[in-house]
Amino acid sequence: MNLFNVYPLYDIEPVKAKGSYLWDKNGVEYLDLYGGHAVISIGHSHPYYVEKLTNQLQNIGFYSNSVKIPLQQELAEKLGKLSGYEDYALFLTNSGAESNENALKLASFHNGRKKVIAFSQSFHGRTSGAVAITDNKSIVAPINYSEHVTFIPFNDIEALKENISEETCAVIVEGIQGVGGIKVTSEEFLKAARELCDQTGAVLILDSVQCGYGRSGKFFSHQYAGINPDIMTTAKGMGNGFPIGGVLISPKFKASFGLLGTTFGGNHLACAAAVAVLDVMKEENLIENASVTGDYLMSNLAQIEGIKELRGKGLMIGIEFERPVDKIRDALLFEHNIFCGYAGKHTLRLLPSLALGKAECDRFLEALSLVIKG
Repeated sequence: MNLFNVYPLYDIEPVKAKGSYLWDKNGVEYLDLYGGHAVISIGHSHPYYVEKLTNQLQNIGFYSNSVKIPLQQELAEKLGKLSGYEDYALFLTNSGAESNENALKLASFHNGRKKVIAFSQSFHGRTSGAVAITDNKSIVAPINYSEHVTFIPFNDIEALKENISEETCAVIVEGIQGVGGIKVTSEEFLKAARELCDQTGAVLILDSVQCGYGRSGKFFSHQYAGINPDIMTTAKGMGNGFPIGGVLISPKFKASFGLLGTTFGGNHLACAAAVAVLDVMKEENLIENASVTGDYLMSNLAQIEGIKELRGKGLMIGIEFERPVDKIRDALLFEHNIFCGYAGKHTLRLLPSLALGKAECDRFLEALSLVIKG
């Protein structure tokens, strides 16, 4: 049997990782400024994280949600305190897509509606409900029902006013669009969305799968706007590489047995990983580091000629160029051994560990300058 060939692969085979670095099977060192799609939040192979997972696995790695799992409550309490949402409830999942699926389902259960407003260049996942609200027709199959979804221009308050009504189930928006090019949802838009959802009874869902967990310099990027969503979804950096996701749910929603469910979500090992992440984030002040280091990167990038536009917050940074970015990305990887991502044809995407240091920033800035001059 062969693997189903859906991923274009670099001829690189990482075998070891530590902090912000990877090493391939030939011993070549790489600086990781992409974190495997924003997943590595506290650094590769953090010793506390490794210890917590090892100890947990030696005791019990998995059992179902039919028994008491105290790690779930520990995770919920620590997440509530660090994020500032102690009065919200937590439902645990395995991924960002699954989190968004359950957020939409919960919204529809709550108000009995099914119409959803999403945004141009959005990305919310590849499962049935999540892909329907993703603005990419190439990954929406005929079976993925999407007639209930209206896409409107990103950050367009007037378009939202024109399309939202008392038939709208939910408005779902990324706090910062990732795949869409590191485009920040404006504070004015988020405030208007909150007000319009309150007026119509629609549920405001903030997809924080990529822009959450401290990446923006606040726990959730929408906190810059001072608004509280009805539902927030998380994943990516939540487990630092171990699959886990979550749905943070406002007190206005009432739980009942069987309303939501999952087999693997919230298992012992996943919760141990997520608790370790929160402990390290708090102990090492990684949210503050994301803000400070992100500002350092942005201010220095602004001095480099040849960049069309800089976007983002904290350590979620988009660098747009006039020319296609593929050759820039490849030169950084194969000539300077630096992993970066991209969004669209013209935007380089940085999503490093929140523990990234100044020395790693300087290495990247020097390499990027050389590649641009190239």
